[in-house]
Amino acid sequence: MSDVVVLDEVSATDVRDAQELIALAARVDGQAAVSEQGRLLLRGGPREGVRHLLLRHKGELVGYALLDGTEPVEAPSAELVVHPAHRGRRYGRSLGETLLAESGNRLRVWAHGGHPAARHLAQSLGLTLFRELRQLRRPLGGLPLDDIRWPVGVTVRTFVPGKDEEAWLAVNAAAFAHHPEQGSLGMRDLLARQAEPWFDPHGFFLAVRAAPGAAGGGGEELLGFHWTKVHSAEGLGEIYVLGIAPQAQGLGLGRALTLTGLRYLARDRGIATGMLYVDADNTAAVRLYEGLGFRTHETDLMYRTES
Repeated sequence: MSDVVVLDEVSATDVRDAQELIALAARVDGQAAVSEQGRLLLRGGPREGVRHLLLRHKGELVGYALLDGTEPVEAPSAELVVHPAHRGRRYGRSLGETLLAESGNRLRVWAHGGHPAARHLAQSLGLTLFRELRQLRRPLGGLPLDDIRWPVGVTVRTFVPGKDEEAWLAVNAAAFAHHPEQGSLGMRDLLARQAEPWFDPHGFFLAVRAAPGAAGGGGEELLGFHWTKVHSAEGLGEIYVLGIAPQAQGLGLGRALTLTGLRYLARDRGIATGMLYVDADNTAAVRLYEGLGFRTHETDLMYRTES
């Protein structure tokens, strides 16, 4: 059995090999085993709390895993992938056991797409299912895209790079205080996404109103946002992140922001199908999206240790 190498910093060759492995497996499986955040961490340089696990056989990278311990409260999260031509040789088990050892047996592991082999590996490692993330989709035709109603005093504008980062990070953290991955995003994470080819500030909508005591001063309060993302190769438009500040809950901003972003995707970008990810236990969000006709397309599962 080949040994698993654990690194805090990966070389350019390691990054290239891991990216190629992730892409190859995604083509075979129909779903990437390593998320966008994981891929950004892979190529983003050394970062405290992040480790990379490499498993090579006769010089070929046959397995890769990412251990992300940057979230300050929750257990470290992990994602792993095994080369399709080298499965059934316990490489996944080796990566999983090393992840458990490196995390001190305090671990959360994603099974993207919920494939049977990934579920079996998680269970064989003694992990328990505790989170279900659904991908929803629907055609964008037929949506009430002209029926957008904003509360009195609220306007919508698009994100301005170099100006809105700090305000967005603050509202994102507050809106997703219960969500370890999204709520813990920092400036480095945001800037990494802004540097991606898909980033489009014209599809990043902010709901704002005049800040208290700002009359005549031009100050504003960020109440919510809808950040869209276009997947050009697949012809999909994503509700990438939608968040509402706690003090603005109940104003109807969720529906208005959702429709604003979907109108942009459908009319300005010519996208025919919308998609989004939502936790199955987020009943308010599920109700909103299902009320707009979105339905489950596939499911990602997360497992964790009991300790």
